[in-house]
Amino acid sequence: MIKFDLSLFYPKSQKTGLPPGTMVYTGNQPQKPVKITVIDYDENGITERTAESTEDCFAFKETTTRTWINVDGVNDISIVEKLGHAYQLHPLILEDIVHIGQRPKMEEYDSYVYLVLKMLQFNPADGQIEVEQVSLVLFPHCLITFQEDKEGDVFEQVRQRIRSGKGRIRKMGCDYLAYALIDAIVDHYFIILEAMGEKIEHLEGEILYATDKQTLPKLHHTRHQLSLLRKSVWPLREMIGVLERSESPLFKKATRPFLRDLYDHTIQIVDTIESFREVVSGMLDLNLSMLSTRMNEVMKVLTIIATIFIPLGFVAGVFGMNFDHMPELAWRWAYPVGFWGLIVLLILGMLYVFRRNKWF
Repeated sequence: MIKFDLSLFYPKSQKTGLPPGTMVYTGNQPQKPVKITVIDYDENGITERTAESTEDCFAFKETTTRTWINVDGVNDISIVEKLGHAYQLHPLILEDIVHIGQRPKMEEYDSYVYLVLKMLQFNPADGQIEVEQVSLVLFPHCLITFQEDKEGDVFEQVRQRIRSGKGRIRKMGCDYLAYALIDAIVDHYFIILEAMGEKIEHLEGEILYATDKQTLPKLHHTRHQLSLLRKSVWPLREMIGVLERSESPLFKKATRPFLRDLYDHTIQIVDTIESFREVVSGMLDLNLSMLSTRMNEVMKVLTIIATIFIPLGFVAGVFGMNFDHMPELAWRWAYPVGFWGLIVLLILGMLYVFRRNKWF
């Protein structure tokens, strides 16, 4: 059965009536504990470790090196709250971090910038798109990321670049690190679009050459997945545009060209999604049109059969009337020639008329 969870983008009912700033986790309750990893680096070296407690992260607020604190899982509100208080995050920011289903957005504060977006991954096993909310809090020398789920992400290549020291990531600030993480998320959108393109091409073949009854549900499911992508990318494009035009000192001049390039990527993704949506809509119309054509062909055959038997029924009714004085009854060849001969002539005559008018 094909399933699509629309609740990923709608607020949860358990927050109804609560005052602003109330922290309520609205995602699925995971089974594993929250994991906090810390990567502290500069041009000369890197330190990577797993934090035993939130208190281990407090000291990195005042360091001059670049620090990436990653929190895997936001189901434990106490951990998010402790980090928020230590780094003086606004209560509304803490509320948004644990409230799964946020629209991608950017909010500027005096000493930090808050970003939230959707990390999407394509699961080839079942063809589903897995959605995860990611929050980024950027400080001058520190970046804190909060991930909804704890099982894998799309940031491993960024970690490898930091570990290897290749490229510019170790030489630039945390603003570039934030860009690199967002860029990794956007790059995976292209991977999903590639998979969606292959899926759409396969469905097109099913429509034209097969009669699979599951084709129509598959098309609707594909359209829903494209809507999911659209809901993630459209506000993300707006967020990156605001980020590019922002005058926040946290984003240095050297990073802004990369943000412009990232904005171009989101525009490309949006254009591709809209093209796919048009193709799928056309495929839906084509599928319905072909079903209607097949039904018309069946109805045409049935109509021809019914039309042929109408005069045959009339002839049989005439010959079946119970009268003593019927001239045809006294004729020796009335049944084989008079009755069946007339029947055959009627059938051939009607078939000739149907064929001449190209009705079949």
